Amino acid sequence: MASSEIILESVPSVSDIKAAEWDACANPRPDPNSLDNLDTLASSGTAGDSCADSRPGYNPFVSHAFFAAAEASGSACARTGWGPRHLLARLDGVVAGIVPCYLKSHSQGEYVFDRGWADAYERAGGRYYPKLQASVPFTPATGPRLLIRDGVDRDRIGEALASGLMALCNATNASSVHVTFAREAEAKFLGKHGFLQRNDQQFHWRNAGYKSFEDFLATLNSRHRKAIKRERREALAAGITIHALNGADITEDAWDAFFEFYMETGSRKWGRPYLTRKFFSLIGETMAKDVLLVMARRNGRWIAGAINFVGSDTLFGRNWGAVEHHPFLHFEVCYYQAIDFAIQRGLKTVEAGAQGEHKLARGYLPQTTYSAHYIADPDLRRAIGDYLKRERAYVAEVGRELAEAAPFRKSGDEA
Repeated sequence: MASSEIILESVPSVSDIKAAEWDACANPRPDPNSLDNLDTLASSGTAGDSCADSRPGYNPFVSHAFFAAAEASGSACARTGWGPRHLLARLDGVVAGIVPCYLKSHSQGEYVFDRGWADAYERAGGRYYPKLQASVPFTPATGPRLLIRDGVDRDRIGEALASGLMALCNATNASSVHVTFAREAEAKFLGKHGFLQRNDQQFHWRNAGYKSFEDFLATLNSRHRKAIKRERREALAAGITIHALNGADITEDAWDAFFEFYMETGSRKWGRPYLTRKFFSLIGETMAKDVLLVMARRNGRWIAGAINFVGSDTLFGRNWGAVEHHPFLHFEVCYYQAIDFAIQRGLKTVEAGAQGEHKLARGYLPQTTYSAHYIADPDLRRAIGDYLKRERAYVAEVGRELAEAAPFRKSGDEA
């Protein structure tokens, strides 16, 4: 019997896809009768106890609600250089696979840097923009990028989506397709279909079954243990109190204050930030249970805060901002409070965002991140491929050196 035909299409807004159809692909509820299909691409993550959502492997960033908030708020739209071009694969009329995708006129808000590639190509007479970005806008967090409904032939749908990305690249006159912060299995799957492989480094905290923050501290060497205790004390020395807000605890007043922090700190770092005030209200309405807002208060007013998103087994740290600056407050609000929350909830991992070797001394260890890149021009593809071989070797060596500098006690160290 012949297989059903897969129909590919691209839509210009997440609102063109029903939330139930999107989420059935993005965060599927596994069918126990189809576990033998969970191979290759399935290793991209359907394990772990549920926390923020009832389904295992839940990732808030690929939910329909997150993309809808980014687009409806004017944060990710053609005006900001993020024109939605979401790729769909339909099987018997049902959406069986999705790649969240944007037509980009620049390389901002991505955290996997290719501006050097663009400059070199344009100096050689090429046109690098537009390009296609298969990612979660403004979010350097690992997660699935080939969103595939449970119960279908995952390899077949994955192959259709990989081919569809190349076809969409040609149809939009884009120079390239960039699938960033993918899970390792997905990046390698795309590598078998003509995509170049790129690695980078982040710092993640791993929960070794700790019962308390003190339990975690006991695994560190004496110098780092004492330093963290001192930082936590000094962060609150000016009469600062810390408030962890989740779900209905997050009021519009808290969002107003956090948006002020976000704009003040983001504007100093990279010009006007992308996320609008409306974005925060929308996620407050649709996914507040997936948000942890850690806020600092002094003399009756909010002075700093960090936003985190809660998955079934991972806490994802995102944006931080402050209107008052106090020693070590950033570390307390962003890193130590995240560890505390993860231990309390039994989460396996804290992803603390992009870059930052200073995270190592706070117990966050180097973790390789993965992306896959289709370059249409064969000469540019060859040049970038040669560069990426050298870059991958460099990233691996740096990761080994950083891991050796981890703050955890070694055999024979003092208690």
